[in-house]
Amino acid sequence: MTQTFQPAHVSRTPFLFFTGKGGVGKTSTASATAVALADTGKRVLLVSTDPASNLQDVFGMELTNEPQAVEGIQNLFACNLDPEEAARTYRDSVVGPYRGKLPEAVVNQMEEQLSGACTVEIAAFDEFTKLLADERVMDDYDHILFDTAPTGHTLRLLKLPTAWSGFLDESTHGASCLGPLAGLDAKKDLYAKTVQALSDSNQTTLVLVARPDTASFKEAARASQELQTIGIVNQVLILNGVYSPVQNEDKVSVAFAHQHELALIEMPAHLKSLPAYTLPFVAFSLTGIANLRRLFNEPKWRPEASENADHQLAEMDSLKDMVEHYSTQNTRVILTMGKGGVGKTTVASLLAVGLAEKGHHVHLTTTDPAAHLADRFEGTGGDNLTVSQIDPELQVESYKAQVMEAAGPLDDEARAYLEEDLRSPCTEEIAVFRAFAEVVAKADKEIVIIDTAPTGHTLLLLDATQTYHKELERSTGEIPESVQNLLPRLRNPKETDVLLVTLSEATPVFEAARLQEDLKRAGIQAQNWVINQSLAGTGTAEALLQAKAYSEWPWIQKVSSELAERTALIPWQAQDSIGYDKMKQLVTK
Repeated sequence: MTQTFQPAHVSRTPFLFFTGKGGVGKTSTASATAVALADTGKRVLLVSTDPASNLQDVFGMELTNEPQAVEGIQNLFACNLDPEEAARTYRDSVVGPYRGKLPEAVVNQMEEQLSGACTVEIAAFDEFTKLLADERVMDDYDHILFDTAPTGHTLRLLKLPTAWSGFLDESTHGASCLGPLAGLDAKKDLYAKTVQALSDSNQTTLVLVARPDTASFKEAARASQELQTIGIVNQVLILNGVYSPVQNEDKVSVAFAHQHELALIEMPAHLKSLPAYTLPFVAFSLTGIANLRRLFNEPKWRPEASENADHQLAEMDSLKDMVEHYSTQNTRVILTMGKGGVGKTTVASLLAVGLAEKGHHVHLTTTDPAAHLADRFEGTGGDNLTVSQIDPELQVESYKAQVMEAAGPLDDEARAYLEEDLRSPCTEEIAVFRAFAEVVAKADKEIVIIDTAPTGHTLLLLDATQTYHKELERSTGEIPESVQNLLPRLRNPKETDVLLVTLSEATPVFEAARLQEDLKRAGIQAQNWVINQSLAGTGTAEALLQAKAYSEWPWIQKVSSELAERTALIPWQAQDSIGYDKMKQLVTK
């Protein structure tokens, strides 16, 4: 029998990394662990390295790059490593000394070199390494807990010490898309200390958080194996949200429990080899210090029942209604956005099937490397539907080949310089962006539905249009028409709609609301919402699930009455609809 998780199980090391697929409960688990350790008298720093962090929602306070005391609890401090803020500081530190000393044209060129995705990445990494390698920081804290980004981002973040050290070792020309390398070279010792700290089992514990479902386990297993290859071998697994029904007569309860049991049986062998602990399914929201403390001490505590406003469900759209809306409006581009783990891929797939069944030619694709659209359709699809995936590796090779061809004949030194520039990490960002623009351009002939990456990366992708204009022109000498037309099309509400997908919980609602505001500032409207996997829509009578359904109502009301012009609600489903025919039944009935 797997033990229930307690913070003492991981308190041996000063550095704790919480990672896993989006939506598995990394932030709440990390936050509750931090509170528990602080309650024992330990000085604890809780750090988010997620560009779409929601620590501020958990503690109800604004956070910055600088650690600050968490109100209401002694010994606990928290901060967000904001990549954009770090990038601004980094740019100023590199360019500032040259202002007034070099010609303005040269300074402008340096700023342009430092305007891409690489600068954001290396700046955030610098903040990250300071915490792991600075002995003075550890003099202030007994534990530093990292609430990391969703798995794909975490892998990239944790591999950066090795990747950037290697990049610096191989660089010979002194410049790259990051600008002058001299400043980076001075930090190689800091990077080496970071690598050492990550791979030292007496310093670092990796806490893999997973929910009892197949997709979550798949991501956790992949993260575990890849991180083991770079020396992070001290790993534990937390199975979060394991359901133990209060009563078993309810059909929703039976299906809910069966879903968890089946996933646990089919858990990948690699995960079964790790030390594993469980956390129970709880009916209360894991925000606020009181509720965070309940996770380990009162997991069976349930919120007070509120009035069940069944009539409000009747006023909301179904997904079938949303399909009808897009069909009637002749929307050409639909992007599903929201926090990782809320079901963007599922919603995008269902919309694609519904619109294809109405006779529209539909192209469904994803920019999320963790999504697996082909698996959802099991190789089958209707005559009107095309399914694809923007594969970062393929796009990078294609982009490199195009740049080298456009450069024409080069001498050995010039070719080596260009090849070196294309080995930099931001090449992937540029290549994927170009592919994204090409897919959107297909909307002239078909409806394009894009299942996007988690919120933070999506924003970087959409906000980077002007940056990539410059980078593509620098690398290839031209700006593709698809890139030129991208932002005007995304800003045209007659052509494009951003569909915000959420769960009826605090964190995904707050995050989607922030995304809505960010998009508005970029001139992109996002007025339609989908509330996915709602227990309130199931009519369950089992006590624990019913309490969870009651806790959903404030968030359902907030979305439908304050944030959305049109809201669709999808009840919790016992099984994910896999295959075209099953999705067709769900979206057309």
